[in-house]
Amino acid sequence: MEHFDKDSVDKRRKAFHAFLRGCLDEPSGEARVRIVLLMTLMAFAAAACGKAGLNELMADSPCEAIEHRGDAYTVCTFDVTEHDIRLFHSDAENEPFRQFETLERELDEHGEVLVFAMNGGMYHDDRRPVGFYRDQYGDQASVNTNDGPGNFHLKPNGVFWLTKTLSGITESAAYLEQGIDPVYATQSGPMLVIEGELHAGINPEGTSQRRRNGVGVSADGRSVSFVISDAAVTFYEFATLFRDEIQVPNALFLDGQVSRIYMPQIDRNEQGSDLGPIVGVVE
Repeated sequence: MEHFDKDSVDKRRKAFHAFLRGCLDEPSGEARVRIVLLMTLMAFAAAACGKAGLNELMADSPCEAIEHRGDAYTVCTFDVTEHDIRLFHSDAENEPFRQFETLERELDEHGEVLVFAMNGGMYHDDRRPVGFYRDQYGDQASVNTNDGPGNFHLKPNGVFWLTKTLSGITESAAYLEQGIDPVYATQSGPMLVIEGELHAGINPEGTSQRRRNGVGVSADGRSVSFVISDAAVTFYEFATLFRDEIQVPNALFLDGQVSRIYMPQIDRNEQGSDLGPIVGVVE
C-alpha cells in the first residue's frame, strides 16, 4: 500500500477542502454532481483499501475470500495430519460452552489455544445436538435416520467425522453400514454434495436466503474446508460453491442464520446467540 509523507498529506488535505468549498459556492445542480462524484471516488478507494487489508490479513492464514455467483464467502482449509481439529459441546461438568469465548477460556486453562472455530451442527433449544455427536467425552446421541421436518431431515443427511489422520463426510445410513468409529463426529443435514453431485432435493429455484455455513472434505480425506457465507444466500448457491469452486466430492450443511466464525488471525470473532456443537482447531 502507498505511504505519503506529511507534506504530501497536507497538500492533499488542502486540495480536498478547497474542492468542498467550491461545491458550496456553486449552483446546487453542479455542486450536487461534484459531490456525487466525490462520494463515488471515496467509495472506490475505501473498497480498494478494504480489499487490500483483507487480502493482507488472509495472506498468511489458512483462510481465503472467495466470490461465487456474486456473493462473498470465507473458506478456511486445514490438513488433518497437520492441524488438531476437534469437536466441542460441553465441559467436564457437562455444561455447554455456548459461546466461542467460553471455549477459548477453557482451552487456555489447559495451556491450549483456539485458533479457529465455527458452529458445528444443529441443536435443540437446550443446545443438545439434534443428531449423532461425539467428542472427547463420548457420544451424546445416536445416528438419527428418522423422518421429520426441517433441513436436518432433508435426506440424505450426513456425518462429518474425524480420526487423528483422516476425515470424511458420509451419508448417515452408509455411516452406520460401514461401522466407522471416529474420534470426533457430528451429524447434520442435508448433504450438499454427494460424490461430486448436488443433493437432488436442493431446488435451483429456491428463494430462501440465509447466512449459511458448512464443511467439505477432499477425496483423500486429508483436507477439510470450513465455509461461511458473508451474506444471505440460497441453498443452491451455497451447495454449488462446494461443487464448483472448492471442488470437494462431499459436503455437509451445518446450519443457517446462526452461522458464525471465530478466526482471530483474520480479525473475525463473531457474536450471537448461544450455540450447540462447535468445531474448532487447537494449538
